[in-house]
Amino acid sequence: MSGPELSVIIFAFNEQDNIAPVLLELRQWLSKHEPSAEIVFVDDGSSDDTSTEASKALAGAPHQLLRHDRNRGIGAALKTGVRSAKGTWVTFLPADGQIAPDAIGTLRDAAARDRSEVVFSIYDHRDDGLHRKVLSAGVRALILLVHGVRMQSDGPYLFLRSLFDADQLVPDTFFLNFEFPIRILGAGVPTTVVTIACRPRRSGQSKSTGLKRIYGVAQDLLELRVRRVKESRRRTA
Repeated sequence: MSGPELSVIIFAFNEQDNIAPVLLELRQWLSKHEPSAEIVFVDDGSSDDTSTEASKALAGAPHQLLRHDRNRGIGAALKTGVRSAKGTWVTFLPADGQIAPDAIGTLRDAAARDRSEVVFSIYDHRDDGLHRKVLSAGVRALILLVHGVRMQSDGPYLFLRSLFDADQLVPDTFFLNFEFPIRILGAGVPTTVVTIACRPRRSGQSKSTGLKRIYGVAQDLLELRVRRVKESRRRTA
């Protein structure tokens, strides 16, 4: 039997209060719009009942439930999910409920309409404060300066699974969500950018907004540049 057309990865770390309603909302949307899709849930080393709540919410739906033995980071969770995904197309959603499942429809429609192999998303509005907006603008400028690509990617993206080489993508951190777009844009893969809505978290606090995480991006960008140069030299040797 052929695999599903679409895999939706949900990654979570200590989201026991959010995960059940998020997964149930996703299941309801998929049953109506993408009935053959699978859900790939990755618990990134939670110390609470996130996995238990996820297992209950996913009962009866096509899914995989994976778990890291320790918290490894968003990048590691995404790579684990993609390695196990069976879909031709893959996308992902956070477990905090900020992105509604209908964003998947926006991504899928754009891929079909524009014949794109990757569809990135930006938010129509997200109030992260002035300091985050300034830092975000600075990161985009660094990406253009160091890697020569103009990146527009804030939220989840949709991609052909064959384009995502989990062994090539080194970062286990949030930086993976910079590296993958940079590599895709640098390779000239057909892409599209869509706008999606971003809601407030259902509960709890974000685990990916610390300044320390953002300050490390500049160093990561330079390290990626070095790796890409070495890869290019190996290919031409």
